[in-house]
Amino acid sequence: MGLFGSGKCTSKATLEGKTVLITGANTGIGYETAKDLLKRGARIIMACRNVDRAKSAARELQKEVLGGEIRVVELNLASLKSVKECANDILASEPKIHLLINNAGVMACPYTKTEDGLEMQFQTNHLGHFLLTNLLLPKIKESAPARIINVSALAHRAGRVNFDDLQSTRSYNSVIAYSTSKLCNLLFTLELQERLKNTGVVTYALHPGVVATELGRHTPCGCGWLFQRLGCFIKTPVQGAQTTLHCALDEQLAEQNEFYFSDCKPAHVSARASNKDDAKKLWEVSEELVKSYL
Repeated sequence: MGLFGSGKCTSKATLEGKTVLITGANTGIGYETAKDLLKRGARIIMACRNVDRAKSAARELQKEVLGGEIRVVELNLASLKSVKECANDILASEPKIHLLINNAGVMACPYTKTEDGLEMQFQTNHLGHFLLTNLLLPKIKESAPARIINVSALAHRAGRVNFDDLQSTRSYNSVIAYSTSKLCNLLFTLELQERLKNTGVVTYALHPGVVATELGRHTPCGCGWLFQRLGCFIKTPVQGAQTTLHCALDEQLAEQNEFYFSDCKPAHVSARASNKDDAKKLWEVSEELVKSYL
């Protein structure tokens, strides 16, 4: 176990009869999260961009968890049209969604615009999940008690939401853009908590740790050299999934409690991440950007 791998989900909760939707569940911590929840009896919906890879991952999971029920749906967070189509499919076919885990993401990729004309990291890491969550929210509320878990990162501390240049058209630094998208995850969670009061739905954000996954493929040398040299500091995907599982399962978190977690315990956020005015403004700006799909 790595130096920072001490956090472990200790909940014994079972999820028989519960439906869980996880974005980006075909690899990394999303895959390990799906495996753990599948073992607890949950029905898993893997929402992934690459359907073939997701189906292959689903087959592997079903080998490990005999009798586990898994559904694969296509979800490209870099396409608002895809997000809308995925949500429509889920709303039409699923009676309940008890747990939504917004896990998928990209990290430090070169400057790229999505088909919607938006910066890739902002849309994939924040706006796509913002739209998906809002579209599924009526179903999630009907399924209460329910939870929404947003995977953020410690990197949010380096982020800064510039409302005059959200799409980084004036200047672009891939690492800062990633950090800003993770800050957006926290501001989204902060405002979502306000809007979910008295609904039976709770929401938490988390830092999974520095995890050896494919996420670092766009960083210098793909992070491979870093994982080799700093192995004692790097979590495995199983270790990286623990805080997601804690937020999803811990019985004490069934009522809205705290906001942001790391290593399965409450953690501090930057002052910018706890700015309620910015959280409200980001919500309003995000709503405007996706209004034709709501």
